[in-house]
Amino acid sequence: MSQDQVFTDWKEREAIAEAMVPLIGGLYRDQNIECSVFGRLIIKRSVVDILKAHRFVRQVEEQELTVIDTLPVLEAVKSLNVRNAHIDAGKLAVKFRNEGNGQDLEAFLKEELAEAINTEEREPTDVVLYGFGRIGRLLARLLIERTGGGQALRLRAMVVRKGAAAKDLEKRASLLRRDSVHGSFKGTITVDEENNTITANGNVIQVIFANSPDEIDYTAYGINNAMVIDNTGKWRDKEGLSLHLQSKGASRAVLTAPGKGVKNIVMGVNDSDITPEDTILSAASCTTNAITPVLKAICDKYGIENGHVETVHAYTNDQNLIDNYHKGDRRGRAAGLNMVITETGAAKAVSKALPAMEGKLTGNAIRVPTPNVSMAILNLNLEAEADKETLNAYLREAALHGSMQKQIDYSNSPEAVSTDFVGSRAAGVVDALATIAGGKRCVLYVWYDNEFGYSCQVIRLMQKMAQCTLPAFPKQL
Repeated sequence: MSQDQVFTDWKEREAIAEAMVPLIGGLYRDQNIECSVFGRLIIKRSVVDILKAHRFVRQVEEQELTVIDTLPVLEAVKSLNVRNAHIDAGKLAVKFRNEGNGQDLEAFLKEELAEAINTEEREPTDVVLYGFGRIGRLLARLLIERTGGGQALRLRAMVVRKGAAAKDLEKRASLLRRDSVHGSFKGTITVDEENNTITANGNVIQVIFANSPDEIDYTAYGINNAMVIDNTGKWRDKEGLSLHLQSKGASRAVLTAPGKGVKNIVMGVNDSDITPEDTILSAASCTTNAITPVLKAICDKYGIENGHVETVHAYTNDQNLIDNYHKGDRRGRAAGLNMVITETGAAKAVSKALPAMEGKLTGNAIRVPTPNVSMAILNLNLEAEADKETLNAYLREAALHGSMQKQIDYSNSPEAVSTDFVGSRAAGVVDALATIAGGKRCVLYVWYDNEFGYSCQVIRLMQKMAQCTLPAFPKQL
């Protein structure tokens, strides 16, 4: 193909992607449909982002999939009045190509999506963010981003302690507006000092100043049956977290840290343990979320005798910028200048979500001078033999088609470094080129955005707890 033909082909695809943007937006806003291409969300994305999502399939699967294939799928979804669903346009296009048997596309999709045609709307669930630090602000961004026709999870309030600054509210809004790691907020933010509210993209967020959960009456702000997301980590056990349920208007609580005496849920692994009676759950830790899905995939296929997890982790707010007193060993040394050996409970915590790994893992951690994105190195002794090619092929299949597709991602880029994974929505990303395997031993390198990827897992947990997870099509075989 000549240079002119390549350029013409690009311009044609760009024009199609431009036509897809309002279509995708309308499906989300009016019919509560999340659109993706092989697991990569394309709602509220740019033209280039949509084209790149299609390119990912070519890079991993070595097959052609373009907007020429997916646009007709989305147009048919709109005309069929599909509602309240997650539609993977890439997978449906490929399935039609392989299994259509000469059918008309609309007739094929009418059969595939029958359960999602003309479905009814549901009442939204009020959400309160208790604590507005790194995870709290990212959860706010994700919840605001997902404001659509269904609004299944509706951010209503955030609870913080009153700061000493004169313009406390403006400072909170500024931290939401600008982020040194994740970039600027995509939208508009205004502050109402008189009513203590922050409005972001039309979402009015009540700011509540309080020192303890049990002193808050959420119903005074029109909030009822709320799900409270505790981002402070101050209370880790059932007794402490139960304080949230003493607040009038709150009915459920989720901890964004490892919990003691409560269910620790890693979405994709043990979320089937969630029952309608559960009122307090933990989303475990970012590292546990990153490694447990990959460990489950390996355990299911090869079996794991034992292993060691070494976490190379970005520094966090609990470390000192310069050498100073710290109650923990080594963490008092300057975070931006040192690699700091520290402990991690992630290896032992895996068994809370994956009982088959009980007593099989040891772990340690090294904090390094980067602000975000970490890596887990899984050194495993297997029950069955594996080689690099077949092991990577299996993990690639898990990332594209498996039941843990949202948790496990896959990279085969020879140039990938940590900053390339900022904003990754997966719990963990397997670096295929770094895989070592031979006999009954393997070493896997798993990248993870310990802030954003973890926050996406928390959102998935919230959706499951609120029973508002959108059914995905095509269905897993």
